[in-house]
Amino acid sequence: MVLSPLASPSLPLFDRIAYIGIGLINSSVARVVQRDRLAAATVACARSAVNRAAALHLGLVDVVTSDVTEAVTGADLIMLGTPVSAYESLARMMAPHLSPGAIITDVGSVKETVIRSVTPHLPDHVHFVPGHPIAGTEHSGPEAGLTELFVGRWTILTPPAGTNPAAIERVRALWESCGARVNFMNPAHHDRVLAITSHLPHLIAYTIVGTATDLEDDMQHEVIKYSASGFRDFTRIAASDPVMWRDIFLNNKEAVLESLQRFTEDLTALQRAIRWGQGDKLEDLFTRTQAIRRSIIEAQQA
Repeated sequence: MVLSPLASPSLPLFDRIAYIGIGLINSSVARVVQRDRLAAATVACARSAVNRAAALHLGLVDVVTSDVTEAVTGADLIMLGTPVSAYESLARMMAPHLSPGAIITDVGSVKETVIRSVTPHLPDHVHFVPGHPIAGTEHSGPEAGLTELFVGRWTILTPPAGTNPAAIERVRALWESCGARVNFMNPAHHDRVLAITSHLPHLIAYTIVGTATDLEDDMQHEVIKYSASGFRDFTRIAASDPVMWRDIFLNNKEAVLESLQRFTEDLTALQRAIRWGQGDKLEDLFTRTQAIRRSIIEAQQA
């Protein structure tokens, strides 16, 4: 365990926050917590020595460790910020060391499988409040965090039935302190909504950029050289953490496959309209999608 020279006392919302993983999301939360003194003590657990050193150098936490059990001991809030495939093994490791009343939350983009994999391993004396901040960039690691990342963005909480109301409110208070707007969803509904708004777009981006990588060398060079804004946007999305997105697709596969099937049907209809010169159908689609863009701008989510 290593102490940060930048550690300082605070007026806490929590006594001790343990960040399990210190990537983009957890490091952004950590910046707000340190800035506003929302915890009396903070610790980051990361396997990477480089990330642990960066978290200390940036003053994101008071303490770093590679030992999960050391990190969660005495913590009243534990934030899981690793790829979701690691959650079940983390829950097993943490369980014997969790303090009575401790709150476990997460920042993963999938909720049903997270609840199924984590809940059975937690003792009765702790509370699990799954969460998903709908904010991010294509960058990862502790250096990528931004204090303003969550301002005006939604964080969705999906607590299972019977979750302690006080625990839910404390997690809500943390996200609101980060500037987020908080809403609640049924976990299955969350996964269906995010399959359309986030997961499918990423899958399409990975596919389009993957197609470009399979082109002949001279064509690939020109695609890169003359990239228009649309392709550049796809490359930005496709630059996201590959491990994280692998886990999202595997852990939300039913909702993603359902969305992908609908998209495939719509794409086939669009292909037919182009082949048959049905300009009215194309214009109707483009008009409807233009309206969606305006709605997103009006909702201040652009």
